[in-house]
Amino acid sequence: MANDVPFLKLTNLSKRFGGVRALENIDWDVRPGEVHCLVGENGCGKSTLIKTVAGVHPPSEGTIEIEGVDVLPLTPAKAKALGIQVIFQDLSLFPNLSVAENIAVECHLEGALKPVRTGHMRRIAVDVLKRLDFPLDPAALLSDLSVAERQIVAIARGLAGQARLIFMDEPTASLTRAEVVRLLGIVGRLKADGIAVVFVSHRLEEVVEIAERVTVFRDGKKVGTFDASQVDQRRIGHLMTGLEIDHGLAARDMSAAEPLLKVEGLSRRHEFADVNFTLRRGEVLGIVGLLGAGRTELALTLFGMTRAEGGTIELHGKPLSLRSNRDAVRAGIAYVSEDRLSLGVILPQSIEDNMVLAVMKGLAGRFGLISRRRRQGLARDWVRRLAVKVPDVDRPVQTLSGGNQQRVVLAKWLATRPSVLILDSPTVGVDIKNKQGIYEIVAELSREGVGVIVISDEVSEAFATCDRVLHMRAGRIVDEVVPGRITEGQLEERIYA
Repeated sequence: MANDVPFLKLTNLSKRFGGVRALENIDWDVRPGEVHCLVGENGCGKSTLIKTVAGVHPPSEGTIEIEGVDVLPLTPAKAKALGIQVIFQDLSLFPNLSVAENIAVECHLEGALKPVRTGHMRRIAVDVLKRLDFPLDPAALLSDLSVAERQIVAIARGLAGQARLIFMDEPTASLTRAEVVRLLGIVGRLKADGIAVVFVSHRLEEVVEIAERVTVFRDGKKVGTFDASQVDQRRIGHLMTGLEIDHGLAARDMSAAEPLLKVEGLSRRHEFADVNFTLRRGEVLGIVGLLGAGRTELALTLFGMTRAEGGTIELHGKPLSLRSNRDAVRAGIAYVSEDRLSLGVILPQSIEDNMVLAVMKGLAGRFGLISRRRRQGLARDWVRRLAVKVPDVDRPVQTLSGGNQQRVVLAKWLATRPSVLILDSPTVGVDIKNKQGIYEIVAELSREGVGVIVISDEVSEAFATCDRVLHMRAGRIVDEVVPGRITEGQLEERIYA
């Protein structure tokens, strides 16, 4: 089939959930053997599009064609039979099974009960891995593999299912630079075999190395499809939001400021070791590194959720012993978790209830009773100060956007008046416009003298908010840089080296 004839074609595709239109009149296509990048803010419709093509969600209107044939209605089984495979970020593999069993698992998901043919599964795995030119022991347990190797197993499973179009959700998020190069090499082999690959990614600088076209989504609509050579990160940001956002550099020389938090030789077995740094009053200190580098584990120890097995922590020049997060809160340390949905807020409860959770004792009167007026006053004050877009504080948190939910979490902890605030991936699930709002809140807190630690997966975010940046790898601080004295690209090269 000629390369300019679409393998997949969507026409006027729309999807509604109740009164919410998640996709609106989408015209989109993917060509055989094409590598296509799909980008957009969280909630823009990317996941809904993939699930619709994969047969999980039936479209409300429109058509889906495979090689010119309308294939609706679709089911997940029918989509797979047509050659559509989806590799989600969590990979959906079985860690207790072998490489061969994971690759050939679908051989035993259909039809009547039948004995497991180990030799047959091994032959399938060997053939597919040879096709990818990637040496892996078919008998190895998946749990013993690296993240990059598991990614290859997920791709091999798709090929064993006769994939002709593979969707990859954030495939490079936790890989080193060398592993990214190797993965893109495998994608090149898929392309040569006529298999189309769609990346869903925010790491455009990596994807454009191999992508031919980039499609941008915003608010459930397709903004446009562009040749990869026509776009860069700045233009993508504008297309995704409609705004020209230039974060610039925030770095200041804070070396003369008063030491606030001092960590020396902090260690916890299998998580981090010999961590040393000083956070100064009003300073914004970034911590970057690959997933699994120990950043969140370090934050949890600083917040008293886990206990260090070695080293010391000083706050305001005095030794600090943390037996629980209550000790941390009393000492003036607050922590905003990356997982705000399960750890940051109680979604069904009101904005007011969530904002006062950490300061209930401070709101109590003489007889231990909490004044309704004081509760509402505190919540309304923080709604105003953090510009939370909501008609009233009685509204359940689950009705808010991701950016406004994050502001509620910030308000909850800022109400404790911390001297140290730890933000773990503060803009995960937050769109570009709300990211800028959170960056402004961080800058305002630093001007008020709060010491802020920002843990981030994005170097651009660290450069937009931080005075200094620590690079963490395999549980250790391996580098300290100042934005401006080093470029984002140079730091990314070190991180992915």
